[in-house]
Amino acid sequence: KVGWDLYALLGIGKADKQRMHDQHARNFDFFGAPVGLIFTIDRVMQQGSWLDYGMFLQNVMVAARARGLDTCPQAAFTQFHRIIARHLSLPEEQMVVCGMALGHADPAAVENSLVTEREPVSGFVRFHGDG
Repeated sequence: KVGWDLYALLGIGKADKQRMHDQHARNFDFFGAPVGLIFTIDRVMQQGSWLDYGMFLQNVMVAARARGLDTCPQAAFTQFHRIIARHLSLPEEQMVVCGMALGHADPAAVENSLVTEREPVSGFVRFHGDG
C-alpha cells in the first residue's frame, strides 16, 4: 500500500513498469543521499538476534534524527547480497540485513510529503485481563 501511495504521489501508474523500475532503482544510489550504509549480520544469529538488530537499526535512525539527519532504511539491497558481499569483501559468515540512506531530506521533493496510513491499535493488539 505504501509503495502504491508513493507511486501515485509521483504520478506513476500501475501500468508504467519502466517508471516503477526507475523509481525502485533509486534505492541503489541511496536516493541521492551523501552516505549509504550497508548493515550485515552473522549467519549463525537466530530469530531473537534479528529482533535485537531491528532495535539497533531504529536506534541508529533515532540518533541520526537527534543530530539533524534523516534516514531511509532499505530492504531492496537484500536481493543483491552476493554482489554486495563481493564488492565489500564481506566474510562468508556475514549476510546483508539492509541498506540505509543517511543525509538531509529534501523537503521540496514530492516523495518526502507522503504521509502513510496507520493501522489503529485495535487492528493488531488484543488486551487481556483487568484494567
